Amino acid sequence: MSTVLASARRIVVKVGSSLVTNEGRGVDAEAIGNWSRQLAALARDGREVVMVSSGAIAEGMKRLGWTTRPKELNELQAAAAVGQMGLAQMYETRLSEQGLRSAQVLLTHADLADRERYLNARSTLLTLLALGVVPVINENDTVVTDEIKFGDNDTLGALVANLIEADALVILTDQRGLYSADPRKDPEARFIDVATAGDPALEQMAGGAGSSIGRGGMITKVLAAKRAAGSGASTVIAWGREPDVLLRLARGEAIGSALVAGTPKFAARKQWMIDHLQLRGAVVVDAGAALKLREDGKSLLPIGVVEVQGEFARGDVIAVLAPGGEVIARGLANYSSAEARLISRHASSQIESLLGYAHEPEMIHRTNLVLV
Repeated sequence: MSTVLASARRIVVKVGSSLVTNEGRGVDAEAIGNWSRQLAALARDGREVVMVSSGAIAEGMKRLGWTTRPKELNELQAAAAVGQMGLAQMYETRLSEQGLRSAQVLLTHADLADRERYLNARSTLLTLLALGVVPVINENDTVVTDEIKFGDNDTLGALVANLIEADALVILTDQRGLYSADPRKDPEARFIDVATAGDPALEQMAGGAGSSIGRGGMITKVLAAKRAAGSGASTVIAWGREPDVLLRLARGEAIGSALVAGTPKFAARKQWMIDHLQLRGAVVVDAGAALKLREDGKSLLPIGVVEVQGEFARGDVIAVLAPGGEVIARGLANYSSAEARLISRHASSQIESLLGYAHEPEMIHRTNLVLV
């Protein structure tokens, strides 16, 4: 893993709320200054760096005089709007002191769920990197609704890593890394130096809620590493106040927990399908169709569909469920949910007579389908 990070040319760094705001006391100028200094050194070394930063809500709470995180969405959005001003200003100031230009980028899930907006976001970020600008990314908490939130910035960091096809994701947190159990409760807890991202055992080890300041816990970091691995990015989870942590990681020093990408890299379009956090619908297939998808890599034909769930349009990403309800694949639907209900359990040759037209012979073509 040290070799992977040492050779990484494009790196996404995610920092948590408790680090950015010094446990909620307000934007930590010294900490952001330290990260900015390290980012500048990486940039001089020819690396491309992106910062995904939490802290807007925590900074807004401090500016508004709130001591506990509100539960109402409108109050959270108000805090984010107030705090984002200070957060962006601090990053701009500190990065500028290091001779770096910066750009604020606010994203919502809708920006990445729509294919055109996904490509636009990717193009913008890659252009900023080509110009030597450091993008500072946060979720657009001011306008996002609870139904389409990323959930935490660990997930957002992984999605950004996939979006720009980063080589590595570094998650800086207030913990040393990942343990086999909660070290505060289990004296036998073992520190995880290196593991394979996506290993189910890691999800069992991680657990617990986040701090009172942020929303994520170690489980969100493990799941983020699993998601980032889909595009070939390995992840390091490390203590954010470790001296020169980014520079030492880039030199190949073993710090924190390294979760190595052990899965083959998905094509960009298939990675986009995997990264959908919410789906509009699903189709349930029979055992024969499930077998053909899993073992033979075949397209999904209407005759193999036994049930249509939800409401979706042609071109939407939908889930494919096995008879028992297990999600086995995702793909781009060639037909809407209404059309799918009419043609399910029928041969492809009957589509035109059933609908009066035929877009494609498949419900989902194999080139637009990815197993999960």
